[in-house]
Amino acid sequence: MVKENCGVVGIFSRDGTNVIPMVIDALRALQHRGQEAWGIAIPKKAPIKRLGLVSGASGEYQKITEEYASPAAIGHVRYSTVGKSNLENAQPLKVKDLCIAHNGTIANVAELANLVGGCTFTPQNASDTLVAAQRLVSLMSTNGKLGSALSILKNEMAGSYCFTFVSDDNAVYAARDPRGFRPMVLGSKEDGQVTIVASESSALTAIGAKLVRDVLPGELLKFSNSGMESEMFSEEKKHAHCSFEFTYFAHPTSRMEGTNIYVARKRIGQFLARKFPIKDADLVIPVPDSARPAALGYAQELGIQFDEGLLKDRYSKKGPLRSFIEPHQSDRVEINRWIIPITEIIAGMHVVVIDDSLVRGTSSKAIIKALRRAGARKISMLITYPPIKYPCYAGIDFPSQDELATGIIGDGVTDEQVIDKIRRDIGADFLGYNDAENLANAVGIPLDSMCFTCTSGDYSTLGIKPVFKTREEMKGE
Repeated sequence: MVKENCGVVGIFSRDGTNVIPMVIDALRALQHRGQEAWGIAIPKKAPIKRLGLVSGASGEYQKITEEYASPAAIGHVRYSTVGKSNLENAQPLKVKDLCIAHNGTIANVAELANLVGGCTFTPQNASDTLVAAQRLVSLMSTNGKLGSALSILKNEMAGSYCFTFVSDDNAVYAARDPRGFRPMVLGSKEDGQVTIVASESSALTAIGAKLVRDVLPGELLKFSNSGMESEMFSEEKKHAHCSFEFTYFAHPTSRMEGTNIYVARKRIGQFLARKFPIKDADLVIPVPDSARPAALGYAQELGIQFDEGLLKDRYSKKGPLRSFIEPHQSDRVEINRWIIPITEIIAGMHVVVIDDSLVRGTSSKAIIKALRRAGARKISMLITYPPIKYPCYAGIDFPSQDELATGIIGDGVTDEQVIDKIRRDIGADFLGYNDAENLANAVGIPLDSMCFTCTSGDYSTLGIKPVFKTREEMKGE
């Protein structure tokens, strides 16, 4: 299964304004969602795609803006969980007269490929986005409109998806899957002359646009010179918003499902303090950067000193990047090597370290070693997200059990035993995980409206029964 937890944007200007500068700025604001590649598509041209960060092509901005000038465009930043990190797999992709960008995972992509005659699909050299686009174009050729094609495709396709499209007839479209796994928001600027859809509201803020609302699960939007049109291609009542967005993935300034991410993370820290009140601690520190609000909330709830005991080296090559979404273990290690402790803050202290998640254990092990070297007397680590035990097939990079810190859990093994093993592996004196109910309560979304498949192993909301594979099988590494 090829998975993409990425960032997408679509912009349309009714007054003919060239939207490419806005697309570039929006993609830069979504860079935290994908660091491997990016691209832009406009009507009647092949998409432009580049490897690396959007800022890495700053010298090309003027040329791109002039050559791809258009009032209608979509863009994409890529974070791959499966499929090789090359320009061929970068997005947007073009099939006939439709360009497509995708954030999510098509979990039954091999079966879907058979419907478009693609019996040779392999996840290492193909894209679920391409397969979905081919099937969609095929359905449109017989059923006409995009909404009608999506209403059929949703029954054939299992998984999560937020799509943006741009067509050769100068229209921009956006669609969100019926469960709402991945986020998508609608915005506007210039008194409604410019309409924007994006993965997060941080992209709207970056271009001076206002957040209008979340795109509804199962909704298709169309932007053209006729204005905005909305239709529901699915009326699924049960939602499954990704819980990992709230603890790690989303930008802290974004507003998602009616909740500001920074405020939600701070509340998660407060609720974590009620679950694990470590009152003999001297100091609470965050693992930079996404755990900072939770650490502050934890410290304030218990009245314990909060400080910055760990800092990222922003000047190293990999220092500013996010280790979790790097595709290769060597790059994750390099990023974590540049998280540096402040000895004068740490020495002699019982330190409570707050982190947003513990996936492979790479970061946690390196950080605890660094804190020991800095003279920490005792180290308690608290994780804002529940134990990740199963692969994600909704667009987050937990593709195989063998690479998770929990490992493959055998029959009869208790959660307490698993957590104690991880504690010993990473070298902490105490390790505590949040639980799904506590997290949902802190965010303010009902537990049954959030996706916790990676901790529960219940894939019913995705409509699949996966066969677990190794990372080598998934990515062809």
